[in-house]
Amino acid sequence: MNRGAALGPIVALIATLGCGVLPHRSRPETAPRSRQFTFAWPFREGERVAPRGGTTPGAPVELDTTPGAAWEALREPGLDRLERDRRAIRAMAGTYRASFDFLEVAGFRPGFEPDRPYQSWGTEVVYVARDEPRFLRLQHLLVMFVQAKDGEVQGPFVVKHWRQDWRYEDRELLTYRGNNTWAKERLGAAQVKGTWTQAVFQVDDSPRYQAYGRWEHFENVSTWRSSTTWRPLPRREFSVRKDYQVLIGSNRHTIVPTGWIQQEDNLKVALDEHGRPVPPDPVLAAEVGLNRYERLAHFDDSAAQRYRARTEPFWDAVRDAWREIIASHDRFTLRAAPDQGQLFTPLFDYAERLYEGEPFDPRAARAFARETVRGYLATTPETSSAGY
Repeated sequence: MNRGAALGPIVALIATLGCGVLPHRSRPETAPRSRQFTFAWPFREGERVAPRGGTTPGAPVELDTTPGAAWEALREPGLDRLERDRRAIRAMAGTYRASFDFLEVAGFRPGFEPDRPYQSWGTEVVYVARDEPRFLRLQHLLVMFVQAKDGEVQGPFVVKHWRQDWRYEDRELLTYRGNNTWAKERLGAAQVKGTWTQAVFQVDDSPRYQAYGRWEHFENVSTWRSSTTWRPLPRREFSVRKDYQVLIGSNRHTIVPTGWIQQEDNLKVALDEHGRPVPPDPVLAAEVGLNRYERLAHFDDSAAQRYRARTEPFWDAVRDAWREIIASHDRFTLRAAPDQGQLFTPLFDYAERLYEGEPFDPRAARAFARETVRGYLATTPETSSAGY
């Protein structure tokens, strides 16, 4: 089967997800769907309670239930605080079954009806792309096996997913302001002392959101708690919702012996054309999220390693192009949301050709990356986001 023909629809769907993925079953289904328990609405019944999400089946996977080396390194006695923080961040690297659960838990408008909960999962490889004393970069790759209608398992298919950059005592944040607009926010030295920023980027290395927070370490628990941030709607929401425009929320990252979890507390907020919350009732609902990364045993990540080796120089050029834009603008607006507007497609097509074996031309790649990324920028005057 032609890989390009198979991967095309997958890229079109998966790459737009931002921080969500197609489901990938961890084992053959032997129990009814009702085994998926959702808390918070015990007295609601009917289809509106049933989880939504993809249904693409995949090959079984095996979980590694033993504490990992990164977990043991994090617990080593005598580490200074900075090094323990760094080890907590590094502990998020690995090969995982990643599951994603989101649920509205409260409504703030008359007649509120909670949306259907979202549940999905996939398999991801997370690797440390850069490791410096005060900076670490983690890149996520989806590695998927999909089952065709005739039952044949196809793959692996590798798709670049989201990225997270961690910087110690960072005084400049790039914050989302609504309506595809980002702006720089500067913090005082005392405000950021002992903290780390986490900058989250889309699949095409365009910005998503950034927050700062402090790692807290106990003997067997390490957790990072973020400040509150604005963030664009992820695909799980913009594909089905048009009644609000921004998530305002915070994250917690917690390292566990066999992986890590990310918890989210979000408000769903309606904005006007200027990026201001719409009075008198801008907040529609509160949502909680739980993203669980469970380490896999005996998972073949060779396709991910090959993708990294063949495409990393190109994605470096893309990141350089984004750095130029961010460095030269205190504020900028994109002509569309990168995932909603399919702006990422030319970049993914270029990377796919490299993955298939096309020779890498550094000069051509830099020129293409710069031209494509600059094409994201809006040509009309920036909208003001007076509300933030």
